[in-house]
Amino acid sequence: MRIGSQEYTQAEILRRAGNVAQIGGTRHCVLTEGRANGISAVDFDTGAGLRFTVLPDRGMDVAGATFNGTNLVYLTPNGEVHAAYYEPQGLGWLRTFFGGLLTTCGLTYFGAAGKDGDEELGLHGRYATTPARRVCDLSRWTADEYLLEVTGVVEESALFGHRLRLTRTISAQVGGKSLRIHDTVVNTGYRASPFTILYHINFGFPLLDAGARVLVSAVQSTPHDARSAAGQDEMLRFSAPVPGYQEQNFTHGMGGDAEGSAHAALINPELRGGLGVYIRFDAQALPYLNEWKMMGEGDYVAALEPCNAPCLNRGVLRERGLLPFLQPGEVKEISLEIRVLEGETEIAAFEAQVVAFTGVPR
Repeated sequence: MRIGSQEYTQAEILRRAGNVAQIGGTRHCVLTEGRANGISAVDFDTGAGLRFTVLPDRGMDVAGATFNGTNLVYLTPNGEVHAAYYEPQGLGWLRTFFGGLLTTCGLTYFGAAGKDGDEELGLHGRYATTPARRVCDLSRWTADEYLLEVTGVVEESALFGHRLRLTRTISAQVGGKSLRIHDTVVNTGYRASPFTILYHINFGFPLLDAGARVLVSAVQSTPHDARSAAGQDEMLRFSAPVPGYQEQNFTHGMGGDAEGSAHAALINPELRGGLGVYIRFDAQALPYLNEWKMMGEGDYVAALEPCNAPCLNRGVLRERGLLPFLQPGEVKEISLEIRVLEGETEIAAFEAQVVAFTGVPR
């Protein structure tokens, strides 16, 4: 294990530390204030500057995240909100959306509120307000490395309806600057079920600021609407907050490298000598990435959102033949890595990967 510039074996660390929490670990707690009251939380500390908080009561999603004390994410005015306050109708999802490093959308629908046949669907689905069960902390030594790992199971089901089960594992290595999310989704029902999932990864100030930019290994990029089309030339660059700004969205069709991985990052070259966060994911499992660009005052956020279908209402996806399904008993495995890029050298190496794939800086 690397601590600072020094490598240590497990035995060497155990000789020096009375408790592994001295070098990193997980800490379980319950939030107690306002609409967050009663939410269970797990704080991760890699001991190398990366800290983040997993919320088992909010689908094992990830709220706050910092690196060496610098905030990486956008937090909405709501803060963390208990799932009991969820409003499924229309845009009610926005009243419990905390933003954070990860808010998962799905599992049987996401995108704009509206109808799919006779069924009324709210914004972005129910997943993010479904508590996990069978939550286990499996943190442990693996040879000379200490792995932080928490798992939980989230069920989206209804009597006479669809039955999907997602088992999520979130892990990080002490001494590291990344976290990994591994989801296993299975249709436990007896008929085909729509299966849509979007990983809503939200970046905020000071990582997001004037001069920040996005790098993305996209093979094509499409604006969501006419307003977004007007801003397409600047879709990968960000300004200071703009009064009266209206959100823009872009769909990036992602390609995979030799290992089948797609890459995206938000970079701020002016922050702390260069700071960024990249996302690496399976381009076959998640062939799209939605970019949400919102440069408004207060509502100042950029989100990179890997997804298995374009970010559209389920009825629209069905009409266009783009709606993914899981057959009874079918299993899908999805993995993402989120990693901090620190300094010009790491940022340049990541950009070289993207340029090598696309042929142009993106």
